[in-house]
Amino acid sequence: MGWISTIIIGFVIGVLAKFLHPGKENLGFIMTTLLGIGGSALAGFVGQQVGWYRVGEPAGWIASTVFAVIILAIYTRQIKSR
Repeated sequence: MGWISTIIIGFVIGVLAKFLHPGKENLGFIMTTLLGIGGSALAGFVGQQVGWYRVGEPAGWIASTVFAVIILAIYTRQIKSR
């Protein structure tokens, strides 16, 4: 997968995660994209460890979005605790 498609898919996953997570997050375009890319990477890693995916297979949209929401929840909890 190329860099441009990774960025676009990461942004879409990040927007979905922000939409599904309750509350207001002040994340810009870059942080939203990084959130989606991180969710996809984590979903791929966990999916390979559990046996959902094989090496080289992209993580699914649902798993990527779920893991992005988890990352966003941890991020907002850390920000609020400061």
